[in-house]
Amino acid sequence: MYSNEKKINKLFLYWLLISLILVYLIIIVGGLTRLTNSGLSITEWELIKGVLPPLNNNSWNIYFDEYKKIPQYSLINSNMTLDEFKIIFYWEYFHRILARFIGLFFLVPLIYFYFSKKINKKYILTCSIIFSLIVFQGLIGWYMVKSGLIDDVTVSHYRLSVHLFTAIIIISIIFWLLKNIYSNNNKKFFKFSASYLPFQFFIFILLTQIIMGAFVSGLDAGRVYQTWPLMGESYFPNDLTVKSLNDLFNLENHSLVQFYHRILAYILILYSIFLIIYIYKRKLIYLYNPLKILLSILLLQAVLGIFTLISGLNIYLASFHQITSVLLIFSALNLYYLRAK
Repeated sequence: MYSNEKKINKLFLYWLLISLILVYLIIIVGGLTRLTNSGLSITEWELIKGVLPPLNNNSWNIYFDEYKKIPQYSLINSNMTLDEFKIIFYWEYFHRILARFIGLFFLVPLIYFYFSKKINKKYILTCSIIFSLIVFQGLIGWYMVKSGLIDDVTVSHYRLSVHLFTAIIIISIIFWLLKNIYSNNNKKFFKFSASYLPFQFFIFILLTQIIMGAFVSGLDAGRVYQTWPLMGESYFPNDLTVKSLNDLFNLENHSLVQFYHRILAYILILYSIFLIIYIYKRKLIYLYNPLKILLSILLLQAVLGIFTLISGLNIYLASFHQITSVLLIFSALNLYYLRAK
């Protein structure tokens, strides 16, 4: 009996590890789908029907004809050939197939682990929340795509940010749960105290920056100013006129959104200096190495952001910039987890 319980617990651990990898993979694929402007290539949700790609020329022409009806084609890609359409189609198709696979991969074992009654009930509850977020993620994904089918050539950057933020929350919960399982603990993220707040606040700034990064991506705001450290010839975008306080909250303005993304990056770096002082002053020796990892990834992320910008939004650099943001989340969560009691 004990051997069987141990085996199920090991399966549970492996299942979560693979789930973490799969969610990380879909974040990467989702980023590339956005960077290649492929997200609107499939204009219907097709939850069941779209499992198989087009298998003949007639099917390909049907999908292509549907794409021709949306503004992105008529205003930007009117010269696109069928072969070129197939490229953006497959990016979105693979993104959707991977999403379906993740949903099933998480649901079926979750049902098994629930009825086995061998897994900690708190872990099962957390996994149920994760699955609910996965379902929500699918719904918000289609809601996002719909925003670019009628009046715009791209998806809403607000909906894109919710889509990305949900993915980050999902992968963060899985990561935190894995930490609990490895340490045989049940540490709670939302436990507030004076000793936790510095680490929680760093994570809050980081999540805000990821949302702002989604705004930049959704608006293609990185194309406005491709210089650093100045935006053109000044620190503040010179094409931006601020006549009232409301102008500073206009998140439809490409220049302002890029400016905020830069400012938040500087704030993260400055705040990391505060964390260094905080940790070393209190001689929290067990946090020294996790802090070094965090700082290394933060530095890499900043450098990638700068070179992505000045390279004219090179797709490989932009993708690595997005990939590193998840590693930065992991390192920040790890630092906080080790501090938490």
